[in-house]
Amino acid sequence: MLPQVLIAGAGPTGLTLAIDLARRGIAVRIVDHADTFFDGSRGDGIQPRTLEVFDDLGVLDAVLAAGMPQALMRIHMDGEYVMERRMTPLREATPDVPHPNPWVLGQSDTEGLLRDRLAEFGVQVELATGVVDFVAEQDGVTVTLAHGGDTETVRVDYLVGADGGRSTVRKALGIAFEGTTDESIRMLLGDVRADALDHEFGYWFAGASNAMTGIAMTPLPGGRKFQFGAPLEQDSGTDLAVLQRLLRERSGRTDIVLSELSWSTVWRPNIRLAERFRVGRVFLAGDAAHVHPPTGGQGLNTGVQDAYNLGWKLEAALRNPGVESEALLDSYETERRTVAARVLGLSSSLLDKTLEGDPDAMDREGTQQLDISYRDVVAGNDSGDPMGHDPLAGDRAPDAPLTDGSGRAVTLFEVFRGPRATLLMFGGGTASSEEIEVLGRPRVVSVMRPGTAVADSPTGAELVDIDGHAYRAYGVTDGARALIRPDGYVGFLHR
Repeated sequence: MLPQVLIAGAGPTGLTLAIDLARRGIAVRIVDHADTFFDGSRGDGIQPRTLEVFDDLGVLDAVLAAGMPQALMRIHMDGEYVMERRMTPLREATPDVPHPNPWVLGQSDTEGLLRDRLAEFGVQVELATGVVDFVAEQDGVTVTLAHGGDTETVRVDYLVGADGGRSTVRKALGIAFEGTTDESIRMLLGDVRADALDHEFGYWFAGASNAMTGIAMTPLPGGRKFQFGAPLEQDSGTDLAVLQRLLRERSGRTDIVLSELSWSTVWRPNIRLAERFRVGRVFLAGDAAHVHPPTGGQGLNTGVQDAYNLGWKLEAALRNPGVESEALLDSYETERRTVAARVLGLSSSLLDKTLEGDPDAMDREGTQQLDISYRDVVAGNDSGDPMGHDPLAGDRAPDAPLTDGSGRAVTLFEVFRGPRATLLMFGGGTASSEEIEVLGRPRVVSVMRPGTAVADSPTGAELVDIDGHAYRAYGVTDGARALIRPDGYVGFLHR
């Protein structure tokens, strides 16, 4: 079967999109110009909203098993232990937010788990294969791929550039990548062993006179390695000897011997946003569309959200081409570029506050990506919805505990899981066949008040709210109808 979508770039963004399309039965091909898979921690913070996406895509259990919570940091000043603190405060799980805390997993490990999930759909990443040229026309895209010394021409319906900050696809489109690179700020990052340190904790070594120029040693799951991070006043090498020298200078300790350096780089703040996310049948996602400073752990997570937003829209356009599908595809740029701009502002603000010596900045900022909303983005749009409301508008749909007719516990996230939209009918009721067709044939589920007796059925079409959690989370009364998009955002048809 010929691919309907070609994805350039096999990082977290490209892999998420490939999984989402493959589970929808869309023929997809994913290529990457690199000869080998990336091996390093880089984007190692997975935010709560991304954990919810991974739940829907069927990789959450593997991610939780392979990763770890953020470690408690032991702060040392002038060689003396001072205190312990967390990068972000621990939050208790609630019925509407089952995964309230960031999760730590090295980016290469996350990518490996995503590749494993993609392989379950019969799709493999093609390494050493890159896009070198393409011609986008009204009915498709002709792409030239290079692998080895050979070239290949492939015809696809859509091309998605998830090929990083130096994106070949973005450059070929001539899209401006607006922003700045601050050459005055440098940070040396690497993955390294430090067996003298307790791997259950993170460490901060600095001088009391300049606490924010210290060295962070953050434990990575799955072994004995730490992510090493240190600001630099000038360019340096990135080999093991350089890391060792910096650690001795700033910690005052000679007993911490570093070994097994597997990845290292000098990072500079590169803050950029693409002028467009879509040109006809070609899309940009992830770092190809926006690059972030690492503060707040937003880059990888924003790319995953791009892919999750785009996947169901591409499927809709492929299965039902026409004016409405084009408008839906346009909404990808409208929604995601607005969010990316907001997140870039957040990441930049956190970077500034961190450089100014504010260690509590992340405690006060919304880095979990649970508060992302498309309500304001599409406000005033006329969707042509005969039910009188734009179903694209909405906030993240919260979770809630329920029971089915046999008394079995079930959550709303379990109900939403899978590639279809869901229509929640609070207090029961029926939807006409015309309404169902207009809304894209979602699954229809009635949420009944606590204590209501419902019939047991294989489809679980009637569920009972537990202690009113669902009614409260959605802020509704009987008669409300909520359409949950395939990417987990809710638009109220009646409230």
